[in-house]
Amino acid sequence: MEEESHTEEVEIQNKLEVAPALISVHPSQKSLAVAVGSDLRVFNLIENRPVSLVDESDGPSRKESIRAIRYSASGKLFVSAGDDKLVKIWSTDSWRCLNTVCSEKRVSAVAISSDDSHVCYADKFGVVWVIELDGINEGKTLPSKKGALLLSHYCSIITSLEFSPDGRYILSADRDFKIRVTVFPKKPLEGAHEIQSFCLGHSEFITCTAFVSTPELTQGYLMSGSGDSTVRLWDITSGSLLDTCEVSTVAGHLESNESESPTQVTVTDICAIPNSSLAAVAIQSFQGIFLLSCDLTAHTLSIRKVIKIPGESFIPTSISVSASSRLLWMVSGASNLPGSNHPGFSRVRVISCLETESSILEDEHIPGGTKLLEQLQGKVPIEESVMSAAAEAVRAAMSSLLMKKQYSEEKREFRKRTRNDKKTTQ
Repeated sequence: MEEESHTEEVEIQNKLEVAPALISVHPSQKSLAVAVGSDLRVFNLIENRPVSLVDESDGPSRKESIRAIRYSASGKLFVSAGDDKLVKIWSTDSWRCLNTVCSEKRVSAVAISSDDSHVCYADKFGVVWVIELDGINEGKTLPSKKGALLLSHYCSIITSLEFSPDGRYILSADRDFKIRVTVFPKKPLEGAHEIQSFCLGHSEFITCTAFVSTPELTQGYLMSGSGDSTVRLWDITSGSLLDTCEVSTVAGHLESNESESPTQVTVTDICAIPNSSLAAVAIQSFQGIFLLSCDLTAHTLSIRKVIKIPGESFIPTSISVSASSRLLWMVSGASNLPGSNHPGFSRVRVISCLETESSILEDEHIPGGTKLLEQLQGKVPIEESVMSAAAEAVRAAMSSLLMKKQYSEEKREFRKRTRNDKKTTQ
């Protein structure tokens, strides 16, 4: 019995430790960041060189997987956070860590206000915290501080956090199928108490959110992806569901020649193409991306194009695009794969996303070329079997984390004893 319990504990820990590779590109494509496990890798696209990170902030160094990375809209700040309960705020000019915030729980999502005045982060117990960045734009390292409670989702894992384009609202999506739209207060440190709306309609956990807008409609509308095989379009002011795009039918048809009904697929990431009505969508187990067209006048979503990546088992785990370019950056990979001694694997690919034509760039033609790939991947050639294993490990880990399960009383007690998200002591 003891041996079985030990085996079960090891399996649970392995599932929790696997984390997808993440990617984020500077709004003006000045730099590119990839996170694999606890490793944050940055490449300067202007000077065509790797970036050395400098962390002299008053806080511990990172040891566990990074779960969220993001540039600010201005491109001046960059935030990383994850399983080690650390939120690190970086200057993108010097790539010095300006501040380290210690969270009470593991961090699952981050967001930065459009004026760079606040950073919000969400934990796996459904709480959103806010940090005021007074004086941080001066580029000075600030003393460590704690986040202030902003709002709560009542013990539901928050999977996505976004500020609306005008900064009036903060949106938080969770494992319990809902998106909460909260008015961002004038005094955030005193908490957010006014709920604008709830966007309800998904039938499985929500994985990602993004705003799609045009120069004529700057506020835009919200898109959300989920484990229910859909991408949905919302009016956040009223919480109204405007349209639903089903992706499982197309994904299943492309991946199989069998006539059986398609299985449910998970939308893993959404990325709006700036100044257009297009959005790129990554789907779990699908080797490529979907380009969705959003008619903001008719309030409809439709699949514009499917771009399949040939040759290798490249299934994007994260995607990103800059405001100054139509290049879609993608990464596939994971950290701490079961049965592997390597800390993590990642593979970076780029698609040129144009209104009428899209193409997959060869490695030598992407910005930064082989030099960039060596920095962000560790090595350029990566075995296809490794990428396939990484994709399967990410799928299993996401299912374990976000799919709700029913446990016996005995198993619940076992999980309580072996959990490692207990409150840290200061």
